[in-house]
Amino acid sequence: MTTGTRYLSALLAATLAVVTAGACRDGIDGQQGPTGPTGPEGPSGPTGPGGPTGPSGPAPALGGNLDRARGVESGAPLSSIVALSFVSDDGTGAINLPDLVKRRTHALATGALPATVQFPLAVAATDSVRTLKGTRATVIVKWFDALSFSAGPDTLRFGANTDYLAYFGDGWDAQAGDPPQWHGNGSAGWLWANHEYITGTGSNSKPTDSTAPTGQHQILARFLKYFGKLAGDPLAQGWSDADLDAYKVSWKRQVGGSWFRIIQDPATGEWLIDYGAPAVRYDATSSMLATVTGQPLLAVAADDSGSALPAGVVPGFHNNCAGGVTPWGTVISAEENAQSAYGDLETNWSSDNRFTLGRGFDPGANVSPNAAAVAASEFGFNWVANVPTTNVTTDMYGYLTEIDVGQPAGEYYGKTTAGVGHRKIGLMGRARFEATTFAVGTDWKLTPGQPVVMYSGDDRPSGRLYKVVSSQPYTAGMTKAQARALLDQGDLYAAHFAGLDNATGDTLVGGAVPSNTAPGQGRWIKLSVSSTDVAPNATALGAPGTTAGAALQDVNYNGIGGFPDDAAVRRALFTVSAKLGVMELNRPEDVEWNPADPSGTPRLYVTFTEHVRRTQLDQQGVLIPPGAPATPARADRAGSIFWLQEANPSNPAASSTFTYGRAWKGAVGRGLHDAAKPDNLLIDRQGGVFFGTDGNFGVNGTADGIYYLDLDPAHRQGAPGVVGAGTYGLALRIVAVPSDAEATGPALNSDMTTLFLSVQHPGEEVFSAWP
Repeated sequence: MTTGTRYLSALLAATLAVVTAGACRDGIDGQQGPTGPTGPEGPSGPTGPGGPTGPSGPAPALGGNLDRARGVESGAPLSSIVALSFVSDDGTGAINLPDLVKRRTHALATGALPATVQFPLAVAATDSVRTLKGTRATVIVKWFDALSFSAGPDTLRFGANTDYLAYFGDGWDAQAGDPPQWHGNGSAGWLWANHEYITGTGSNSKPTDSTAPTGQHQILARFLKYFGKLAGDPLAQGWSDADLDAYKVSWKRQVGGSWFRIIQDPATGEWLIDYGAPAVRYDATSSMLATVTGQPLLAVAADDSGSALPAGVVPGFHNNCAGGVTPWGTVISAEENAQSAYGDLETNWSSDNRFTLGRGFDPGANVSPNAAAVAASEFGFNWVANVPTTNVTTDMYGYLTEIDVGQPAGEYYGKTTAGVGHRKIGLMGRARFEATTFAVGTDWKLTPGQPVVMYSGDDRPSGRLYKVVSSQPYTAGMTKAQARALLDQGDLYAAHFAGLDNATGDTLVGGAVPSNTAPGQGRWIKLSVSSTDVAPNATALGAPGTTAGAALQDVNYNGIGGFPDDAAVRRALFTVSAKLGVMELNRPEDVEWNPADPSGTPRLYVTFTEHVRRTQLDQQGVLIPPGAPATPARADRAGSIFWLQEANPSNPAASSTFTYGRAWKGAVGRGLHDAAKPDNLLIDRQGGVFFGTDGNFGVNGTADGIYYLDLDPAHRQGAPGVVGAGTYGLALRIVAVPSDAEATGPALNSDMTTLFLSVQHPGEEVFSAWP
């Protein structure tokens, strides 16, 4: 068979496999009612009510689709990437997907929306993907799918529970200095996907020497048994050491990230994997290596065989939630919940944010976090027989990890060539980071003559927002390696939202909502033992004017031990922020810089997903000491989206203060515009704001999805042509995913004609047969 014939056969097989899966392809173009009576038959096949899913019966194995014909899947729900393609302007004159959404929004605001058009999507909970008329959704890839022609036991395969996505169009870097965003081919390019975790049911879902696996762990176990990787029964109540060893290695291969090429069929608009292109998997095994820059480690790591690695080099990465694309063309993937995989470095906080003594952070001495607490973790090395016990320490994980996409997984930063390879950005420190973004101009490029400014948030109840400012400025004409080197040195800051009500986390003291006309005031606190910024809680602790640097080194300040140097500071950002009295936030998940914001000024957007636990501190930033009466829990179940505007928006590196406001508040209810628990953000080329939800189904009983947040001032109540209250500030649902799935990772291709999204963990708690 010729290469061309084999390639066409592979594409045909992949197409047939998606059709057989029946996922959200049929019936998408039709007008849908609340539970989805479908419209006219689309070009991809006959319609069905609500986009019915197909049976889990036989399908071609070529292309690697979990080999259903061999009885491996048995209808199990699988995390997948969906491409939502713009196929028709539907009479609006739209030229791409965001344009279609904005034209529909304008029609809704001005009373010109045709009665036959459903916009936004109706509230519902279905086991399907529902989309707008004028768009079509198809599945590109799902867990276990092969990323190459081979379909054997050791085939390179797509990982579990996909989250963050990024698209790099072919030829995006044809002109020096161009960023990946909005450049390159819109119908052929490379896709990055994060793989966060394996879903379990209950607290102990992995196999052990006395229990059988459940949930997705059982799916993986059956898959391994079919391919001869396990000797025993995968459903047995207790596994051998040899099978546990084999399982753990395979488990670690299911997380991390995938890099593979996709192409769009010009006739159907469907996206397919290019099996002939050299895909790469990056995972939690030591086949993946990364250098930790800007931060010393507490030990020297070893690879999976027990052999020592070079100083500063660590094996694998994992718990990859969201991330970001750098202006120089690499991907940053956040290790959000590293404490699950290798143990928590900051065990001094209870699940309800109470400070706990005897965990290495007691007052009266310098902090001494437990860097070796890996035994009880997911990848802990005491539950299998043949893996070394001194492989890692907890401070090796929990970073923003920069992937030099396309480079071999083992090519750590500086291994062969300066500026090439993968690294963990120690300058930002360690936290449960979810995502990152960079301050750029309206051309989406770094500004010559200014330092690099990078933002991220600590995704946990009472987590904070952080930024890094490089020591040296970016210079026009810098090479990729030179630009990357800028993040090796710089300053780290925490955002103190002064005036925010500590009881709510989303209103000001007194109850007012921070807004465009009456914003909140905040300031950046430099996190360093040399910092001269005044600690936010200095006055409340009876020491007005105390600097953050002095407070950090004081072994008794705010009832928490001392941090002797900046390396200790960066290791434990959650505790450092509490020691200084930095205002607690409602789980900052995603952050996105908007250089073309509808307000007319660049802004940073932050999703605050929710906070229903107690706080670490009181309103003045003083620690609630162990044994003291607990503060009332915050009651934010629905979350919100805030904007932050630097005092110097054209040069954020020079800003020591900022203003902030609430752009949108989640709602508990089943109304057309009700949505809860915002998660991932997406900013389009013109500054449009989109977001996905994670947990709306649990809060409101309706499907999670992707929303457009209308921030167009022309759609305010009372604006010319606006009918009624208008649509300003409303969340408009444009995609709905299966009811028990999370809608994650929204990303646009370079010409904005396709929106890629991840359908994560369908069927995690409620039955699903999708896709």
